[in-house]
Formats: sequence, C-alpha cells, structure tokens
Amino acid sequence: MSEPCLRMEVTDGVALVTLDRPPVNALSREMRYQIVATFDAISARDDVRCAVLTGQGSVFCAGADLKDRPDDDVPGDFLEHNRITRETGNAIRECAKPVIAAINGAALGAGLGLAAACDILYASDNATFGMPEINVGLAGGASMLRTLFGRSTARRMFFSGQRLTAADLLRRNVLEEVLPPDMLLPVTLELARDIASKAPLALIYAKRATNMVDVMPQRDAYRFEQEFTLALSKTEDAREARMAFLEKRPPVFKGR
Repeated sequence: MSEPCLRMEVTDGVALVTLDRPPVNALSREMRYQIVATFDAISARDDVRCAVLTGQGSVFCAGADLKDRPDDDVPGDFLEHNRITRETGNAIRECAKPVIAAINGAALGAGLGLAAACDILYASDNATFGMPEINVGLAGGASMLRTLFGRSTARRMFFSGQRLTAADLLRRNVLEEVLPPDMLLPVTLELARDIASKAPLALIYAKRATNMVDVMPQRDAYRFEQEFTLALSKTEDAREARMAFLEKRPPVFKGR
C-alpha cells in the first residue's frame, strides 16, 4: 500500500490539505495521484466549503521529484506521466470549492504550479518562487507563470530560472499578504472559515464563474454570470440569506 503523501483535516467547513513528503515535498507520481483524489473528494464533500493548501516543514513544494521520471522503455509511460502532471493542477483549479494557498516556503517548478492553481495566495516572508526547469535542461510551466506575472517577468523567470521573493510577488500584486511563518496558517484559516460561512451553492457557482470569466470576453462573461445569479435567486439559501440580513441574524444554509 502506498504511503500517504499529504494529510487532510476538516474543521468548520474548511479542509486543511498539507503536502507531507519529506524533506521538500517533491512531487512523485504517486503524490500527484493523491492530490487529484484529495481535491476531487473536496469537490464532492458537503461538509467542505473551502480548502487551504500548505506544506509540511519549511518548504511548500520543491517541484517534481527528478528521481521519479517516466521510463522511456515503457510504451506510453511518458504520456501517462504528463497526463497526471496536468491533472494535478487541474484538480485544484477545477475544484468546486475555493482553494487558498498558504505558501510556507519555497514553491519551485511544479510547486509554483500548485500555488498558481489556487484561487487566493498568501505566503510566509521566507517563501521563494521560481521555475528552475531550465537549470536541469528542461522547459515547462510558462502557462502557469503567465497566470501570475506580466510578460517580461514570466519570461525572465522561465529563461533564467531566477527566483523571486515573497516581497517581490507582493509588490507585483500576486500575493494577498506576506506574513511571519507563525501567522500564515491562522490568517489563511480565518479567511477560509469566513468563505465557508457563505451559502454553499453560491460558493460553487462563484468558483465556476471565476474560472470561466478568465477565458471569456467581458460581454459574454457577464451574461454567463447573470445566468448563475438568476439560478441562485431561486434557491432556498438565497431566500435565507436575504431574510437573515433583514432580520440581523446569522443565516442557516441548507445547500439547496
């Protein structure tokens, strides 16, 4: 039986997912499968409304495990490896619930890709960020860099392998906040609990809408959102939210 490479704890509607593959949380193929399974489960669980992704120790994720490469002698192994590599980030990006990254240290290569797949990003002040594939004769991750950085910065990082600090990313408006390491989880979990307190169906629609509007023209995107608003307006939770607001009490949502 495979060893667990990550842990998940659910409290107050929040799933805390911790990458746990010492010493640097490097991504093996098995770990990728576990990440996909975990975030697919989060999508399906009614008791989870928001997730926080972080790493064990002082490294968020050092990237792909270079000792766990595809076998050229096995037909299709490279294609299968590439498929699960793609789906690792997709499982986070397409998760039905919002995902907050609590980046507790270096986020490199595929590790930076994990962070880029999250919806909201926080980091500790000792975190560093890079796409160092070029240093080992490889190239990959430009599509992830472009979701975070402008054209020049993305290409400089991609062509040189240079790292940026958390302060660099804060200055570029990539991160919400840079925090002392001991404050990172308390702050991100507080936000996650606030998000988890919202109407469950509205959160699911909101996550889907934000993913879709990223790739749609503004006119089409707003119409798309309006259709979601119309559908939500007919739910019991929307009526409960309005009544709770008018009655100045906490809402009691039923997810319908």
